Amino acid sequence: MSLLVKICGLSTRETLDVALQAGADMVGFVFFPPSPRHLGLETARELGKQAKGRAVKVALTVDADDATLENIVETLRPDIFQLHGKETIARLRDIKQKFGLPVMKVLAVETAADLAALPGYATVADRILFDARAPKGATRPGGLGAVFDWHVMEKLDLKLPFMVSGGLNADNVAEAVRVTRAGGVDVSSGVERSPGIKDPEMIRAFIRAARATEHDAALTVAGAR
Repeated sequence: MSLLVKICGLSTRETLDVALQAGADMVGFVFFPPSPRHLGLETARELGKQAKGRAVKVALTVDADDATLENIVETLRPDIFQLHGKETIARLRDIKQKFGLPVMKVLAVETAADLAALPGYATVADRILFDARAPKGATRPGGLGAVFDWHVMEKLDLKLPFMVSGGLNADNVAEAVRVTRAGGVDVSSGVERSPGIKDPEMIRAFIRAARATEHDAALTVAGAR
């Protein structure tokens, strides 16, 4: 199975087009005012039209209420919600039933103990995204460029599709995939020249590096290494 590559926090037509042309499988849009990547609804409408049919549209929210989610659905027309807050298992179930969309739950990871909540969420979520735990006092839960110890996931036995994020960039994505055996990778700050400002060449370089891991894996399976 090919690796899913997600570019998150896209906010302009230009950088979205770069991500789409470079072959991103998923494109993420942030709806969380404290984030430098936060999108207004009208911008989301335009970017949603641009991405339609070209990649999976992911709406990232943090403990959003139903009214906020309704506005996002109306404007972006997302394919999946990425829930990046303290949403409970019951809240995930409620969102899926109300909006008829799959959900990807983000789990913040620092140590192996943080995986304790995984079995419960795995009964409801359609996908799990493992991200680095934000430091105390942070104003947002992700997009901070922090890396967690991927080795805490080495013995993970999860049947549900999962992705990894947190401080990924073109230089370390191959190692992240090798250690975690994740089926997908998610990057935001690792393709930015400054917070919230995506760099086209960094987007292209990340996607190239991520795709190279598929080639390396194929060679390993074929015994060519």
